[in-house]
Amino acid sequence: MPRLPKSTRAAGDVLFEDSLEEQKTTPAHQANIDGAARGNPGPASYGVIIRDGGGELVAKLKKYIGRMTNNVAEYYALIAALDYAESHGIRSLRVESDSELMVKQMQGQYKVKSEDLRPLFERAKKMSMGFQSFRIDHIYREQNREADALANEALDETSGVPGAAGAPAKAVAPDAKPGPRWIQARFRSGILYPLEDIDLPDGTEVQIVLRPLKRQTPTK
Repeated sequence: MPRLPKSTRAAGDVLFEDSLEEQKTTPAHQANIDGAARGNPGPASYGVIIRDGGGELVAKLKKYIGRMTNNVAEYYALIAALDYAESHGIRSLRVESDSELMVKQMQGQYKVKSEDLRPLFERAKKMSMGFQSFRIDHIYREQNREADALANEALDETSGVPGAAGAPAKAVAPDAKPGPRWIQARFRSGILYPLEDIDLPDGTEVQIVLRPLKRQTPTK
């Protein structure tokens, strides 16, 4: 049987291939992503909009990520989109971002000189290689309004500022000391993802005890 022709795309030193048959049967999902920081560095967050190949909305992701720069927040948004796609079995993904710096770094056109960005870039690059096809494009900010709005919602809701919209100040006893708190997390592609929101002051030190959870086998 003759081999199917392939469509080939290059992004920097990364090569992506998918057969014409695969393109027809599995149209790519699209992720619009945006990172935001008020102060740069300052309170930061990301917003992600994901649609299936038919243009239907399948997910909205937003998260406050602490005090960071805008460029770091952009990479957090990209990694969040890649993680969602990977964990939901999405094999073809197209990402659109209004961060020209991040897009051209991912495409290999710009070098990653920032020490803060390098580990995030390497993780995003590694994750992107796991897809059957992956593409990232730069768009203008006005074309990315939904993701931008989500990122700003996350800042307004959980920026840690007392009285911020959606985040009323909590009364805390002056001498109250926080006790240990147990949360679950998932480790994927070099990043530990908490499975619930963590609202802690900047500079807080925590102790992490790694204990893999046993998965229960469903009974028949």
